[in-house]
Order: sequence, then structure tokens, then C-alpha cells
Amino acid sequence: MTKTVNAAASAADTTADSVAASAAASAASAAEALKVGDFNTRNARAPIRKVYGEALLAAARRDPRVVALSADLTSATETDLFRDALPDRFFQVGIAEANMIGIAGGMARQGDVPFVHSFSVFATRRCYDQIAMQAAYPGLPVKLVGFIPGLTTMLGPSHQATDDIALMRALPGMTIFEPADPRQVAAAVDAAVAHDGPVYIRIRRPEAPPPDPLLPLPLVRGRIDLLRDGEDGVIFACGLMCAAAEAAAERLAGEGLSVAVANVSSLKPLDEATVLALAGLTGTVVTAENHSIIGGLGSAVAEVIAESGLRVGFDRVGVRDRFAEGGSTPYLLAKYGLDADAIVAAFRRARQRRG
Repeated sequence: MTKTVNAAASAADTTADSVAASAAASAASAAEALKVGDFNTRNARAPIRKVYGEALLAAARRDPRVVALSADLTSATETDLFRDALPDRFFQVGIAEANMIGIAGGMARQGDVPFVHSFSVFATRRCYDQIAMQAAYPGLPVKLVGFIPGLTTMLGPSHQATDDIALMRALPGMTIFEPADPRQVAAAVDAAVAHDGPVYIRIRRPEAPPPDPLLPLPLVRGRIDLLRDGEDGVIFACGLMCAAAEAAAERLAGEGLSVAVANVSSLKPLDEATVLALAGLTGTVVTAENHSIIGGLGSAVAEVIAESGLRVGFDRVGVRDRFAEGGSTPYLLAKYGLDADAIVAAFRRARQRRG
């Protein structure tokens, strides 16, 4: 009887230890997922290739003027590759974005091409005056690189850059690039290096490994690239909204509508000639952006069309005049109307408004 009781007690202890170990492992896994260094790829189930980090390092090896600065977000902005390969050209500034811009401006005056890195909201809004006075006003080749743009973060309004395009558009002489996906990142870096002036690049790290081989897409300053042809309407999209726009166009094709999709990877300068050509040809225009509808892609396209005198049906997809909340990217895009369903609905509204 005593042996039986002891055996039962031992089994219970083993089970309790197993449950405790499992709970500890789950807690450790959750804590690891929330680390700042990697939380912007928290949904990844496999190692994510650092496409931007590779592109910046390749550009620096070709051009000795390229230097990199980080605001204490080295891993999250993929600049650890640069730091490890070219430590003499890497500068860790710490959590001091405004100071980082001033340093970059000084380096640019001495002949360097500095790439400064942080999250999009910190790389723009937090140091806007320094960008204006120490990069844009003197026309220096300071390259601002912002990660987790728009609603692509769980951390809510403090980290969601939904006004960064509007801020950068307002600065005279500022160029703005947003690659559609990892295939266009290297071209964005190369175009930024080639342009003798300030550039802002919006970068979203993928949540799944990109295809291998990664076939590059071109990015030319001031040019819109057509991803899909169409005659019944056009969707102008940028960044991650390009994929949603293509999905929406495919759904509309099932309704017998031929809808073009245009990748606006160069938000400033904007390819006004292509905007007007596609708007005039199709008569129905929708814009789609991971940004506020105020001051971003939608505003830029609307300004061009309105000043031309064209009469078209028009609608915008983006964050309405509000702050969002934290959550997974698919959840946020659906809740705030930035998915394929929202684009299809916007296209139908725009088509009804045709003059």
C-alpha cells in the first residue's frame, strides 16, 4: 500500500513538473516574441532574410561615401549586417533621433552619404524640425529610413506612422520612396544613393520569408510602374497596399471589370503624367495606402486630378481621421478598412461617382 501511494505521489510530482516546465517555456516564448529587437517580425515562423540590410551593405561596398547611423534599433532596422561588416562606417547614436539627424547633416557636408535608421514615426515626427533645418533646407543627401510604417505594429499609436508621408511631402525638395515588397527594396536603396538630396524611404519587413530567388523590381524616382493593365478603372497603391490592390482587381475581374493597378513607389516626386493618363483613360480612380487619407498618396493624386480639370469617379482607401490601436497586421488592416474588401467597396463607390 505504501509503495502504491509513493508511486502515485511521484507520478503527480512528475506531472506537476511537466506542467510547470511547459508554462515556463510558453512564458519564455512569449517574452522572446515581444523583444524590441525582433517584434516587428513577430509572426515569422522561419528566419527572415534581411533584404534591406543586404541592400544597404551592398551599396556601401560599391560606394565608400555610404555610412549608417542607428537610433538604438540596430537589429530591428537590419543595420546589424552593416555594423558587423563595416564597423568603421557604422555609428550607434542611441535613443536620440534629433541628434542623429544633426550628426548626419554634418557628415553629409563632409562628403558622406548617411543613411539614418529608426522606426518611421521616430524617424519623421520626433525629429521633424531637425530634418527640415539640417537636411531638407540645405538640400543635403541625408537618407532617412523608417521601419514599421502605418499600421504594421502591435504597439499602437505611439509607434504607428500614419502621418509620415504627409510630413515628408510638405518639406521642399524631399524625395519619398516606398517599395511595394522586398523585391523593390534594393532598387529603393540604389535610387536613394543616386539622388543628390534628402530621401525618405518607408520600409516594411516581411512577416514571412520572401521568395528565393528574389527577382528584383525596378524603382525609378518620379515614375509609376503598372502592375496590371485595365480600362474600367485604376487603383493607385503604395507599399503593402499593392498586394491588396491586385487582389481587389482580381475580384473585380470576376465581375467583368478590367481594373489597372499602379505601384506608386515614388510618392514624391509623383509621376503626374501617368496619373493623368490612367485617370483620363479609365474614368474611375481609387488610391490605397497604409497611411492617413490626409496628406498622403490619396491627397497627392487628388491634387493632380483636381488641378487638371479631369472629371473622374474618385475614392480613397487609408486610415480615416483617427488614431488606431495595437494588433496583428491583418487584424488592423481589416478593422480600419485597408484590405482588398475595402478597395473593392471604394472602387464601386468611385464608379458610381463618374461624371
